[in-house]
Amino acid sequence: MPRQPGEEGAACLRNWPYSTIVSVLQLEGREILGIFYRIPSYIVCLIFLAANAATMKRTTRRACTNLALFAAALLFIVGLNVRGRASGSKTFAWTTIRYKTTASTLPQAHGVCPGLTDTKKPALVVSRVASDGDASWVITLKDKYHVCTYDVDRSTVGDTTKLRVPANRGHEAMAYLTFLIDNYDNIPAAGAVFVHGSRFAWHNDSPRYDNAELLAALNTTSALARSGYHNLRCDWSASTCPADVLPQGSFETGLAAKLEPFKARVVSDAAMPRALANIFGGSENSASKILLGRGDAVKAQCCAQFIVARENIWQHSREEYFALRQWLLDEGPESAPRDDRISGRILSYLWHILFLPQQGYSPRPAAGVHDSVNLDRLNTMACPRAADCYCRLYGRCGLDACTEASCRGQYTLPRDFKLPDDWISTHSGVNSGSDEDHDDLRKRRRDREGVVLR
Repeated sequence: MPRQPGEEGAACLRNWPYSTIVSVLQLEGREILGIFYRIPSYIVCLIFLAANAATMKRTTRRACTNLALFAAALLFIVGLNVRGRASGSKTFAWTTIRYKTTASTLPQAHGVCPGLTDTKKPALVVSRVASDGDASWVITLKDKYHVCTYDVDRSTVGDTTKLRVPANRGHEAMAYLTFLIDNYDNIPAAGAVFVHGSRFAWHNDSPRYDNAELLAALNTTSALARSGYHNLRCDWSASTCPADVLPQGSFETGLAAKLEPFKARVVSDAAMPRALANIFGGSENSASKILLGRGDAVKAQCCAQFIVARENIWQHSREEYFALRQWLLDEGPESAPRDDRISGRILSYLWHILFLPQQGYSPRPAAGVHDSVNLDRLNTMACPRAADCYCRLYGRCGLDACTEASCRGQYTLPRDFKLPDDWISTHSGVNSGSDEDHDDLRKRRRDREGVVLR
């Protein structure tokens, strides 16, 4: 049967991949090129529709107009992606904190850690809140570390052994910065380790998610030998290290933050370029030297637990750490987002930028001397291979079945980023065991507790 006028156009419209307009927001390089390869067929379709517009029904012509608008949007979005990802290696002026506080007075010091001036051990800086539970696990580490515990939410009123912070802002960052400010001149020569107050947490890079086990095994000398800074995580899950993680300043990230404002991770990613500009900005810096481009991705391990050398801490002045803490405390257009989930996560991806060895501070020959931050080098340092990391930090060398991002049997990302409710009660007494013990624990988690194994 011959087609009626306009049916050819309607058939063309039915074959148009409308889903492409939406899915392109999540595309990477090779997929975007695939879209370009298909564009000529779309153009042919549009030309056919235009040539037969006179014979089309009114509804078909309206659909054709919508189609043309979708095509224009597609080309625009693809252009943004391709141009954003075409950027090469860049350097940024992220070496000096230049944020200017609006406060007239600064908080008094309530975070001076007793005995720090005389210790030969690394400081263990613990950021603790009431929900972290039993804090006695830290006591078992006192032979190895000089412990400085900060009561972030003032849950231990009357306990003079706990140190104070000005306010509960930015999660662990407030305790970390308070330690750096109030103990700046007395940082131990052996460096400092910064951790959360909970013994068990989903992000602890141990088969049992046990921070006490990790810290007991941590080789602090080896951890600092490479560059004077090291995150305590080796597995790449939940980090921005994988190649498929979107750049923080990308069009896709910004759009996702608008469409899903309830997702703290994507919102904090979208807020990071402006935060970096406000923290490191200043009249002497042009925006091009401090502001992330659409294709510039800052790679980093997650979860803000790390070790850093004294020399790396001292490459920033006390006033700079004051300024960064005020960025958290101030309320203004250039200060930190009010949502602690956002501001805390932004700073969790800032520590390695701060402690990257700079001009005049090269305590580790392998780190080199740098007066600006090269993004490629920063990302390489932030994301070492998992096998190298486990060997360097915890002495777990010669591991089997390792990829760049993980080693089988070392860490499993729990479902929904949460440990089972009974994890603490069933594992608080578990000591480090053999490989068979590790396998048994993983099997029990898989069969009885629903943890997703990779």
